[in-house]
Amino acid sequence: MDAWPLRHLVLRTPRLELRPDDDAALHELIEVAREGVHDPSEMPFNVPWTDHLGDGRGLLQHFWGQRAKFSPEDWVIAFVVRYEGRAIGVQDIGARDFSVLREVGTGSWLGKRFQGNGFGTEMRVAVLQFAFDHLGADVARSAAWLGNHASNRVSAKLGYVPDGTLRMAPRGERLEHVRLRLDAADFVRPDWNVTVEGLAECVQLITS
Repeated sequence: MDAWPLRHLVLRTPRLELRPDDDAALHELIEVAREGVHDPSEMPFNVPWTDHLGDGRGLLQHFWGQRAKFSPEDWVIAFVVRYEGRAIGVQDIGARDFSVLREVGTGSWLGKRFQGNGFGTEMRVAVLQFAFDHLGADVARSAAWLGNHASNRVSAKLGYVPDGTLRMAPRGERLEHVRLRLDAADFVRPDWNVTVEGLAECVQLITS
């Protein structure tokens, strides 16, 4: 029996490969983040981790913490996204009480120099197809700041609808966080399907 079967999980799209994080990949991500993730004058995340990247230890601890508490009742899979073999960002998907609620949430980031190429859409489609078609999810949720036009455009294009707002203050300034909901039947699909490998080995960790 494999103690960590998630290591066999792979999602493939026309251009990208997504695998759950491991320590070697996390060190690559630190370098990607150091090169820049967003305009420093803005903060697209509700936790302002890019303001405190430092030597990257906090980033490592965040991902280690997610792995340490992974259970069927509360899980997050942080997929490291690769283009032509190089790490370019992270696409995560997670859920609580998935076997009952059949809902997932997603979040992502890309290195700034890889933005504007459609990678953000492609990697989110990958985990949405994974959730709806392979895990049996009914609903996917996401969120973005009201002024995060790039993220909100991707969401609208894929079929998400607004589902209320939250007020948050990642840098001490009040911002409106728009919650988004996507029902499986409303998912606007591309003309390709994600390829999933290694799910049989780890599905019990996710859906039981």
